[in-house]
Amino acid sequence: MTQPAEPPELIRRFTAAERWIHRTTAALMGTALVTAAFLYLPALAELVGRRSLLVSVHEWAGVTMPVPLLAGLASQAFRADLVRLNRFGPHDRGWIRATLRGRSHPSGKFNAGQKLYAAVISGAALVMIGTGLIMWFPRLTPLFLRTGATFVHDWLALLIGALVGGHIWMASRYPEARTGLRTGFVPRSWARRHHPLWEKELSADQQAVTAAAPVRSSAESETGPLS
Repeated sequence: MTQPAEPPELIRRFTAAERWIHRTTAALMGTALVTAAFLYLPALAELVGRRSLLVSVHEWAGVTMPVPLLAGLASQAFRADLVRLNRFGPHDRGWIRATLRGRSHPSGKFNAGQKLYAAVISGAALVMIGTGLIMWFPRLTPLFLRTGATFVHDWLALLIGALVGGHIWMASRYPEARTGLRTGFVPRSWARRHHPLWEKELSADQQAVTAAAPVRSSAESETGPLS
């Protein structure tokens, strides 16, 4: 009789706070993109008709997009991941070269592609908010600024739509990564294949904690619980 397979060992990839930050930001980004499509494509605009409502929803979805990220700064885990996303090392350059050649290369918790996506989409979102505010309050700026803001806003929206579409397509290829965003945990075997440097970092931390445990227990037995 075949023995049932052992369940995979799971490791934490994201905390609950990080998952909710991602979900809320994604919801606001999606709302902004969908309402933008209905505002700029006549065929879609005719399906709704209430243009003023679409404009209001679009404006508020855009201007509140940074709120989840700012609130997330209270989370230590989120701040640590922001540091990871903003640091590029030699292994990231190696990952880019290997990926362009169709090869695999070790990466940390986030690979260079994820870091580049985060940097570009964050910068683009800030520009969209700035140009959107100029369009929202047209009387506060001269005509040439409003014209430039409209041009940048429209074309950058197309770029963001393409980036988000590519992001969703890449996520669809990796069910374990989606599970990590949904539950916060991923199989250690998946982390070892796709993010081996991060998996080694976690293993080293666990070994350090395990090695320190007997020392702490011995000290507590001699002197009482450590404060």
